Amino acid sequence: MIRYFQHTVKYLALMLPVCLLSCNKQLDLSPTDKIIDPGRTFRNVSDLNGGLLGAYTRLTYNTIYNVSLVTDECMLPSENGTGGGVASYRWQIDPGSGTITSSFDEYYVTIDRANRVLAALPKIPAKGDEVAQKEQYQGELLALRAYCHFQLLQSYAQAYTASALGVPFMDVSVISSPARNTFGEVMTRIEADLKTAKKLVPASFDDNTRITVAAVAAIQARVALYEKKWDDAVTYATEAINAIPLASISKFPGIWKDTDESEVIWKLKQMAGTNNGLIGGVYFKKRVALYVPSFELIKQFDKDNDVRYTSYIQYDDTRGSGKSAYLVNKYAGNSGNPGLADIKLFRTGEMYLIRSEALAELNRLPEATTDLNDLRAARINGYAPEAFADKNALITALYNERFKELAFEGHRLFDLRRRQLPVTRDPEDAINTLGAVLLNPGDRGYVFPIPDAETKANKNMVQNTPY
Repeated sequence: MIRYFQHTVKYLALMLPVCLLSCNKQLDLSPTDKIIDPGRTFRNVSDLNGGLLGAYTRLTYNTIYNVSLVTDECMLPSENGTGGGVASYRWQIDPGSGTITSSFDEYYVTIDRANRVLAALPKIPAKGDEVAQKEQYQGELLALRAYCHFQLLQSYAQAYTASALGVPFMDVSVISSPARNTFGEVMTRIEADLKTAKKLVPASFDDNTRITVAAVAAIQARVALYEKKWDDAVTYATEAINAIPLASISKFPGIWKDTDESEVIWKLKQMAGTNNGLIGGVYFKKRVALYVPSFELIKQFDKDNDVRYTSYIQYDDTRGSGKSAYLVNKYAGNSGNPGLADIKLFRTGEMYLIRSEALAELNRLPEATTDLNDLRAARINGYAPEAFADKNALITALYNERFKELAFEGHRLFDLRRRQLPVTRDPEDAINTLGAVLLNPGDRGYVFPIPDAETKANKNMVQNTPY
């Protein structure tokens, strides 16, 4: 894709010295003002790992931020005078909205980096233990490419139906003007990448800052949920659950303080001083609350007994007049690095919700109910199991649980889109919305626009309706 070429050149230029340093012999260097050839950048298996890590590092919190802005999980407090994200929060969204379209660049640049390493991989010699290592890297790259394409579909597909306009599926790094594949076509390619990846990543690999077999299963479960392949969703969610159990009530708060790894299937490790910024900084910065939990979300919790309430939300009534007493606590970080926190991309809690929803859709209501009650029991002290009158009542309860369990993790908008439900904001959350209280399917903001720069550079790129 034309607009990502400059990102690729910068990436390869940065990768070259890293890869050269990993070699054990002197290399003759040609002039550095030429375009870097990936075939020369990746010379051994260690270099492939460097390229893979470079692809991982391009992932950020853009999707989490965008979903928080346009849904009912956050509100805009009066103390936020920065202007950051305010237009998106008020659904004043167009193809030139850099905030709301930032994830388009993020995922395609990551895909391009992965494709460049994948292209070099067959030419790299390997012997002994390097053979298995090379296969693992290939599996991680394929799964990472699949994950990014799926994330693009969530934000930019016109609808989550097979024939709807999706996004271009890119399996090679090339300067081109690709047309949009359908949602179904991209999903088929995603499934194929994940199936292959699962065979290549060793079961013994357990680094949750990278893609493991459990992470592949978790991605497959989420993909199956969106495709309404209920049996597959049950199968893959079960694989992830069996590999990584739920956190206990006592351990759950430590997940968000980065002191406990319980139920974290895959996370983005965040380090102080990196270019990705601080995820906590999108909600609170320099003693100013930028976006705070909505009252609609707050009132969903049993404040006295639900461990998620204090893990996700901070109440501080000493902040002073005109300032919000409620703050997003999920990414608070620690006192030495406020706002610095790892980004949890997949957790076992989500897998229980996926399996429960899929079981409900298969009319296996007792099993679906058990999953929902088991999740709640792991979050709420003294929880008494609930019974549901029918499938619709259970699905409604599941959606309310997803709202709570996955708050500030980048799911809310896409959950509503899966069932063509509107975004609604309670009156007490609407003080600074300028009337943006009901976002219906088909309205601007319900589906994100393709970036204006992309449609101008690529004559084959069709814009989403209604932009």
